[in-house]
Amino acid sequence: MTAPALALARPTGRGRALLFPAALGLGALILGLSFTASVGVGAVTIETGTVWGVIANRVVPGRVEVAWPGGHEAIVWDLRVPRAILAGLVGAGLALVGASLQAVTRNALADPHLLGISSGGALGAITALLHTGMIIGLATVPVFAFAGALGAMALVLGVARLADAASAERLVLAGVAVSFIVMAAANAMIFLGDPRASHTALFWMLGGLGLAQWSHLVFPALVLALCGPWLWLRAQDLDAMTIGDETAATLGIPVARFRLEVFSVGALLTGVMVAFSGVIGFVGLMVPHLARMMVGGGNARVLPLSALLGAMVLIWGDLVARILMAPQELPVGVVTGFVGGLFFVWLLGRR
Repeated sequence: MTAPALALARPTGRGRALLFPAALGLGALILGLSFTASVGVGAVTIETGTVWGVIANRVVPGRVEVAWPGGHEAIVWDLRVPRAILAGLVGAGLALVGASLQAVTRNALADPHLLGISSGGALGAITALLHTGMIIGLATVPVFAFAGALGAMALVLGVARLADAASAERLVLAGVAVSFIVMAAANAMIFLGDPRASHTALFWMLGGLGLAQWSHLVFPALVLALCGPWLWLRAQDLDAMTIGDETAATLGIPVARFRLEVFSVGALLTGVMVAFSGVIGFVGLMVPHLARMMVGGGNARVLPLSALLGAMVLIWGDLVARILMAPQELPVGVVTGFVGGLFFVWLLGRR
């Protein structure tokens, strides 16, 4: 898919304007149903009425008659609800980053991993899991992963500045180079670590939401609430960047600075999401294409719909990962990678 294809993807005209609110409304409904299914389905199946009864009782204590076992309440509120919310936040964040990067680099294959940020998060997490141990409790892995992601972001921006890589192509190459270097360091850390703990590090690198806790949700939620609106408010600038640097500069957009701003915001979003979910591929690559197929190439429509679809895709991916090999849990990155690969084979078939 070329840059003009990203900007002018079907549908067009009045149909596009009418389809967008319908797609958002239907997507919100399906997202609610997906959330309910994710919380209710598992090793212990819990009825929909019990799921929402537990949530209502926790939100407004005493307003709902408790008619369910205490164990069900612990499963719903302490385990599955925070996990489903984290899946939604991570999916939305990765999809937003993918959509914005595809626009600002005019590259249909751009995704959050392009920046090397996921590799940095993996390096930080592996350091915690295999070498330092849980020195600050359960927060050790997310903190180390976030620090690694920020370090990778700083390295990418440093390489870009050193090489005067202001163009989209050279920034992408800087990100790819840093990603290879950091991932080599992560593999070396696995090789040098305790072989008995390597399985844990491998599971984290393949993506998983099992560490979800209520106390952790504030960080991805806050970053998504800040970065998402910023990207949406710059949707017209992203549209201009999709057409070309010359067009964007003609419209008064500082091309090099704006591209670095989008890369930095994307790196922050990716770093925080990876810190709590592990490395999850294909969501940021696949979902924006689905959104463009539904509502066209305008980023004012693509960005919010991508966030909605990304949340939905990862919630269902996590649900499949939990039940496909139950009672053993499959890394969610395996599910998203398989589905994403099949999607792109189909997309290539459509040319």
